[in-house]
Parts: sequence; structure tokens; C-alpha cells
Amino acid sequence: MRIDAHQHYWKIERGDYGWITPEYPVLYRDFLPADLSPHLKAHQLDGTILVQAAPTIEETEFILSLADADATILGVVGWLDLFDPAHRGHYERFRRHPKFVGFRIMIQDMPDASRILEPAFVEALRGYADEGTTVDLLVKSSQLEPLVKLLEQVPHLRGVIDHIAKPRIRDREIEPWLTHMRVLAGYPNLYCKLSGMVTEADHHNWKPEDFKVYVRRVLDLFGPDRVLFGSDWPVCLLAAEYDQVMDVLLQALPDNWGERERAALFGLNARNVYRI
Repeated sequence: MRIDAHQHYWKIERGDYGWITPEYPVLYRDFLPADLSPHLKAHQLDGTILVQAAPTIEETEFILSLADADATILGVVGWLDLFDPAHRGHYERFRRHPKFVGFRIMIQDMPDASRILEPAFVEALRGYADEGTTVDLLVKSSQLEPLVKLLEQVPHLRGVIDHIAKPRIRDREIEPWLTHMRVLAGYPNLYCKLSGMVTEADHHNWKPEDFKVYVRRVLDLFGPDRVLFGSDWPVCLLAAEYDQVMDVLLQALPDNWGERERAALFGLNARNVYRI
């Protein structure tokens, strides 16, 4: 099974995608399964992991409803606010859906990422870790220090780092991103998505070779069995078409990677971490 482990759908009229504005005309329209279907077929992908794109309970309910109607949506990563005392009730309701595979913490949107170290947040996350719940981590490279400290307190978290933690590729940033990622890779239950890279590069002047060093570093740290391909479509359209995203990754893979490693990256690892 070949899987795109990170993509989004939205309907603008729903009104909770505050970051999608007319300033980004390529994104400011509806994106639904029929729009992605040609790309899945072109790359022989069997389905996707649909990830929340708005920090609302209502949006998670919306994407779960899309999953009810579309067989290519293999799993849904929803949203929870662990600072909200009601988070557990929402989780219990979501988990009854057969395609709900976990939730995402949007550290990226926090003005102060150190809030994830507050005792109530740590306690809540530890509870989900105890249950083996898969948690996506949307984080920028500048926020990795508090994430490292969080993992010290919740070392058994079954987590997925989205978008290789968003290093500033346009600035050719390697450190301290690499040092923090090396620490995080030491936790055996953490996975990393090779996704969201083109939008961290120069949107109009990137070259395929800009990404190779980052892909190779992630592969060295996490190995072939803890990395996942994700297109980040349609957000990727800010900088690249779906085909280009795929080509960037394929060109960056080591020459000695064979069918086993590629099968893991393009599907088996997603099935394992999301239990699908």
C-alpha cells in the first residue's frame, strides 16, 4: 500500500481557516477529494492521511465526515487543545470514528512554545502517551528546544514530527535544527515526515538540490523505518506542484535505497504509526 501521509482538504465557506486569505489566491478556494484524485492515481498512491488544517473541533468533525464518504482517506489526524479541560471528551468522541488515527498539536501557532512545558499540558500528553495515541507535532525549528524538554518528560510519546520540523531551508539553516533533531531521533517512538519542505525554501527560486542535505540528515537520524512521505498538498502549491514535491524527494533519496526502504517511506511506516 502506497500512502501520502500528510495532506489537507478544506471548504473556505466554513470560516475557520483564518490563515487562508485572499492574499494567497492559489489556496483561497475549496480543495476536496476530487481535486487530489488525479495526483494519487498518477503516482499510484492508494490513499492518504488527512490532517487537520484549522484549530477547531468543528473542522475535525468536517474532515471525519469527508472520510466517511471517500475510500482514499485512510486515516484522519484531528485537532485537540490540551489546554482545554474538555479535551478528553472530544477525544473520546473522535476515537469512536473508525478512521480517526490521532490528533495534532499545533506548536507552530503558539506565541510562546514553552507553554507546552506547563504541568497540565505535560500531564495531558502523558496520558495520551500511556494509551499509545499517535500525536502529530507541528513545530518550527526555532521551537525545538522546548519540544526536546517536553520529550524528556514524556519519553514514550508515539509522535510524528511534521515537515521535518520546518528548518529555514531558504536560509540554508542546519544548526541548531540538526542538533535538536538528533536528540529527538533518539526516542524510538518518534517518526518524522518528509513533507512541507518546498514551502520552507524560496518559493520562486528553489532548486531540487536545496533539499538533499535535509532529507539525507533526517534519513541518517531516523532510519528508513521511521520516516513518512507527505505531500502537504495543497499547501505545497505555494511553491510547487504535487509532481514536483514527489520529484524533490525521489531525487534526494540515497542511491543504495532499494524496494524495501522505499516501500517503508511511501506507505508501510504510515500504516505502522497510524495503525491502519
